[in-house]
Amino acid sequence: MRKLQVQGVHHITLTGADRQTSIDFWEGTLGMPFIFEQPNLDSPGENHLYFDPGDGRLITIFTNEDRTPDRRRTPTDPGCVHHLAFAVSEATFAQAETRLKARGIGYTGPKDRGFMDSIYFKDPLGFLIELACYRFTPPEGCRHADVMIRAHRLRVERGDHHIDRVHLADAIEALVEERHASLSADRSARNPY
Repeated sequence: MRKLQVQGVHHITLTGADRQTSIDFWEGTLGMPFIFEQPNLDSPGENHLYFDPGDGRLITIFTNEDRTPDRRRTPTDPGCVHHLAFAVSEATFAQAETRLKARGIGYTGPKDRGFMDSIYFKDPLGFLIELACYRFTPPEGCRHADVMIRAHRLRVERGDHHIDRVHLADAIEALVEERHASLSADRSARNPY
C-alpha cells in the first residue's frame, strides 16, 4: 500500500450566498483579486467564483442568487470546518482592528499565540475567518514548517506549555547552523566585549 502524497492545498471551496456578497467580502474586504468565474459544473443554477488569496492557491465560492446571507455562526460539528486562517503582513495585522471597526465588523483579538498573532471575525455568512501573522521569518532555504517543527521539539524537550518566541529563536539558530556552512570550527555563542 502506498500514500497519495499531497503537495499543498490546491483550492478550498465554500458555499456562498449571492454573487455580489462573495465579491464584496473576498475581494472588497480581504483584498483577494476576483480572477475567474464560470457555472458550477456539478450543480446547474449555481455559479463558481475564484479568488486569489496571494499564494498561488485558490479560494472558490459556489453562489446562487436565490440564497441570502445568514450571519449566524456556521456549524462546528465534527467533520465541519471550524475556520480559515489567512496570512497577513505585520503592517496589515497592525491595521486589522481599525479596518474591521471601520466596516462595523465584530472581532476577537488580537490573540497572542506565541509563534503568531491572530484576530478572528465572521464573514457575512457566519463563517469564522482568522488573520494570522507569524512572529518570525524562516532562515533562507527553510519554510515556516521547518521552524515550527524544530520549535515544537524544543518546547516539548524543555517541558514548556506552548511554543513561544524563545523556541522560535533557538529553532532558527539551530537550522542556520545545520543548513548554512561556516569556515569557523567553533560556532558557539561568544561575547566579544
